[in-house]
Amino acid sequence: MRTRTLLLLLALIGIAVFAAVNWTAITTPTTLSLVVTTVEAPIGLIMLSLATLLTVLFLVFVAYLQTTVILEARRHTHELQEQRQLADQAEASRFTQLRGFLETELRKLGEQSVESRATVVARLDQIEQSLRAEVEQAGNTLSAYIGELEDRLESKAGDRSRTGPSTDRSP
Repeated sequence: MRTRTLLLLLALIGIAVFAAVNWTAITTPTTLSLVVTTVEAPIGLIMLSLATLLTVLFLVFVAYLQTTVILEARRHTHELQEQRQLADQAEASRFTQLRGFLETELRKLGEQSVESRATVVARLDQIEQSLRAEVEQAGNTLSAYIGELEDRLESKAGDRSRTGPSTDRSP
């Protein structure tokens, strides 16, 4: 943009220098035809005035275009900020929903863990009771066998004491 501005400024300076050097030729009156009539006027001054008028109109048009573009850019920037805020709010909402979902799922997992722990503890208690019953039954059976062996030993010891020591020597 600076190169364009510099070239435009150089062109305007060149035109101003040209007009200043040839001012007498520009202001020299000549006969001009206006289709219906003829007039005596300086044609150079009229052409310079028309060029100046066109330049001013062009500058007004450029200023209008730049203003329109700047306003449009501001409007787009404002809309972009609004859309960004909406996106941020939607993302925050999604994070909130995710947090709620995770909390619910963790609560369910905790409840399942408590339930499974209670089930395991109940099962272990049942197994422990069953094992104690079997150990007690095995102990009773063992006691019965030991009692039976004691009775046999006592009965054999009683038989030997009645008959005396055994002298039976068989080959």
